[in-house]
This record gives sequence, structure tokens and C-alpha cells, in this order.
Amino acid sequence: MGFLKTSFSFFWFRLMPVVVLLLAVLAGWLFSHDLPEGVMFATIFPLIRGHLPPTIFGHGKMTGTPVVPDDMKPEPRPKHEMLLELPGGYSMPQNGIGMCCRPSAYDDDLVKETVLWYLLSGGRLIDGAQLYLNHKAIGEGIRQAIQRGVPRSEIFVTTKVWVSNYGYNTTKGVVPKFLKELGLDYIDLVLMHFPGSFIPGTMSKECSNLKLSSKECRQETFKALSSLRQQGLIRNVGVSNHAIRHLKDIQELDDVAPIAANQIVFNPWVPKSWKDTFHYCQQNNIAVTAYNSLGGLFQHAEAKTVKTLTDLANKYRKTVAQIMLRWALQKNAAVIPGTGNPKHMKENLDIYSFSITSEDMNAINDLEFDESAKKMFSMEPINT
Repeated sequence: MGFLKTSFSFFWFRLMPVVVLLLAVLAGWLFSHDLPEGVMFATIFPLIRGHLPPTIFGHGKMTGTPVVPDDMKPEPRPKHEMLLELPGGYSMPQNGIGMCCRPSAYDDDLVKETVLWYLLSGGRLIDGAQLYLNHKAIGEGIRQAIQRGVPRSEIFVTTKVWVSNYGYNTTKGVVPKFLKELGLDYIDLVLMHFPGSFIPGTMSKECSNLKLSSKECRQETFKALSSLRQQGLIRNVGVSNHAIRHLKDIQELDDVAPIAANQIVFNPWVPKSWKDTFHYCQQNNIAVTAYNSLGGLFQHAEAKTVKTLTDLANKYRKTVAQIMLRWALQKNAAVIPGTGNPKHMKENLDIYSFSITSEDMNAINDLEFDESAKKMFSMEPINT
């Protein structure tokens, strides 16, 4: 009893104040930045993979993506490349690279090399976001690729406005900053990153000051992006992580740009709500970009053990990742697998080189009923 009392006293009077102080310092450090959520993600992802986060230790200290050789020239775009037609006469490559959610996506040096490798290897779709804090590094990779002969007109750049910058005037003010950071004259596709905040009742300062509902805040943001499209700063306007009800809120607006794309989690194991959203988009001429194609952010290893997928990988002499990405392509979705490894970039671009039979597509579709489904987790749409 005495030991327990002593332990409790030590924890409560000695350790707890230290923990509270550390949390207060961490919160103060995060909120000293313009985008604390982005800094948090850019710190956590390297840490959980055993890397020193550039947010604390600076850029250029992480290893991973090799330096692109000085004499490397642009390779041809992939044979049998597939494109999705967007409103206004533009088209988007159906296979891209995501610049998020891995340690190498948060080190500016590695991001620049990643983008340069990818573009010189024949890839053309780059998916970024304000939240990822790597616009400048992406822009530098694009600039160097253009110098080596990759036409800007062939490069399709996507980025996203974070929820703290929602609101008509705020959004109109932040997108020109994206252009400056990226070093571009126009952005091919700008998305609203989420329909609302993860924390109920919170939204951007502008929307909060105007006492707008979440729906009204989204609508004003989309109006701003539509205006920027009319000015020629944006070519296509879309959304991300928007469920059917969120899409309908935008579709009821008059005199705005059509919703060009919706970027959502999409794989055989996603909840019915996302499957329904996918079909709604297909029926309403809204292109779908799929992320978490292998089942989830931290579940890539699980997908590689699913017997149906390993059997198909052996049958087609491809990797499980290639099978899953090709499945999404044949469902008429674009994919944005993230990697800083040039070998994996090549493998991802190679998914244009084969096709999956209808029978095997159905076998992958049926994985939602497989035992593996219990191991896969996907976030439901935000209820806002």
C-alpha cells in the first residue's frame, strides 16, 4: 500500500507537471506556425518511421530518394497511358504520384528529387496540398524537369486548400500564394481538402466571423475557386473527401465551375458510404482520384498477404501493389501512389502495360466479403 501511495504521489506531483509542461510547449510550438496541422503531420510521419523530422532538425538530413543523375534525359510517357476527361476540355493522367504521408514527402531535398525522377521517368500527374508544406520543393522539381525538356503543358499539378483557409476572401487570397510557391502561372486542379474540420464546431476565421454554417463555408470557398478559374489561375476545380451530401451542397449553386474531381479513399474494403460516393461521382461526370489504394495508410503489408491478390500477382507476374492500382484504373479512377523510390515509380507507371480480366476484377471486388476486410480500416466521411 505504501509503495502504491508513493508511486501515485511521484506520478501526480513530479511527473504530471512535466508532462503538462511538455504538452504546453508542444502546443505552443505547433500553433506558432501558420498551419499547425501540417507541421504536426510533417513531424509525426518521419518520427514513426524512425527519421529525424525536418520540421525540427532542418531539411537535407534525411536519406532515401537518390539524386537524379545530371545527364538523365526525359523518358517517353508510358505506352497505353490512360486519361480522364475533365470539364472544360482538359484531361488528367490516370496515374500519378502522391506527395504526402511518408517521411521523404516532408524533406524538401527529397521532394525535389522525387518530383524530378518522376517527371523524367514519364509520369505527369503530381498530387500535392497546402497541408503537406512542400509546394516550394515540388515547384523546384518541376522547374528542373522543364529545364531538361519536360513540357509544362504535359504536367498536371493538383493541390488542395486546407480548411483553415476556407471562405470566399481567404481562399481567393491563398491560391495566388500557391502559385508563387510552386513557381507556376496556373494550377491544373485545386481541391477543397475536406468538407470541414476534424474538430466539430471549428472552421476558418472568415467563416466563423461571418457565422457561416459548414455548408455555407464550403459553398463560399467553391465560389472563390470558381472565380479564380474564370481568371485563369486555376483550370479545374474539385473537392476531396466529400461524400454525396457534400457534393450536392455544391451542385445546388448557380454560376460556379463544375466539380471536376473528388479525391477519396477507394479500394475493395472501403465502407459502403465511399462506394456509394464513387458511383455517384461516376454518374455525375465527376472524376475520382483514389488514395489508400492498398487498403489504408498503414495497411500496405496486410494487403500483400491476401491470397486472392498474391495469386493474381503470380498470374500476371506483377506485384500486389500493381494489381491493386490496375484494378482502380479499370474501375475508372485515377491513382496517386506515393513513393520516393525511382524503382517503385517505374513499377507504378508500368500498370498501363497489362489489363485484368473481368473474372479477376470481380474476384478483387469480392474482397469486401473476404476475411481480410476485418483488418482494413477506412475513415467514414466527416459528418459536417
